[in-house]
Amino acid sequence: MSKTLSSVAVTEFDSMVKHAYQGVGKMRSAVTMRSGVVGDTYKFRKMGKGIANQKASQADVTPMDVAHSLVTCTLENWNAPEYTDIFDQAEVNFDEKSELASVIANALGRREDQLVLDALTAGTSTHTKLDQATAFDVDIIRGAGAAFDSVGMGMEGRFIVFNSVQKQQLLGDTTATSSDYANIKALVSGEIDSFYGFKFILLDDRDEGGLAGGGTTDATAWAFHKDAMGMAVGMDVKTEINYIAQKTSWLCNGLFKAGAVVRDGDGFIELETNDTA
Repeated sequence: MSKTLSSVAVTEFDSMVKHAYQGVGKMRSAVTMRSGVVGDTYKFRKMGKGIANQKASQADVTPMDVAHSLVTCTLENWNAPEYTDIFDQAEVNFDEKSELASVIANALGRREDQLVLDALTAGTSTHTKLDQATAFDVDIIRGAGAAFDSVGMGMEGRFIVFNSVQKQQLLGDTTATSSDYANIKALVSGEIDSFYGFKFILLDDRDEGGLAGGGTTDATAWAFHKDAMGMAVGMDVKTEINYIAQKTSWLCNGLFKAGAVVRDGDGFIELETNDTA
């Protein structure tokens, strides 16, 4: 027996997934986005620095010869499918739809974050690495800030992504939690939103991979600048619902097509600390 699902139900579920998805991914706002990409690759343009030169009276101008380079981002197709029978009901229970929408949105949001983390890991081997055998503290943040200052990375758009152990270690550093230095939020709620010019992104442990080395003596966090990281999106999140007779169930699928890449090797720093310290 064939089954049909009203377009209203399909549209409503798609909207629920999109709404839930917007609150899940943590890395999208921290990178340079390109949407509506056609094809499987996108080339981010990297422009070098120019040096102003002096011009003599009535002489021809001398071009700066600014170097241009292209960084290729490869887009991949991702799915978050799940069989379900909740759409067999004449009127689908809202709570069940909401739960399924959240599961799909969460899976897609975590995968999008992982694309950025994987791009950082796969970045050029000549990137800066700060390695300290102690806990994550203010000293390593200062080091990252100094490295960005030395190459002229703007103050606006600096981020650090770290894990829960590193967060607790930083909260144990009196400099980070002192009201003389930090936002009072760290004292009241344990929330570290920004410090030393960096916005902080806390990532949980994830089956997709997450941050490397969590809970070990070689735990990795990343400092990066928004301009240094690019994400290209060919197809933003959408859903489809199909009845599969062999399963006598509906197959709900969330889909998106995207990729991430390091645009500037000077704009990201690997921070290696000790989660067990």
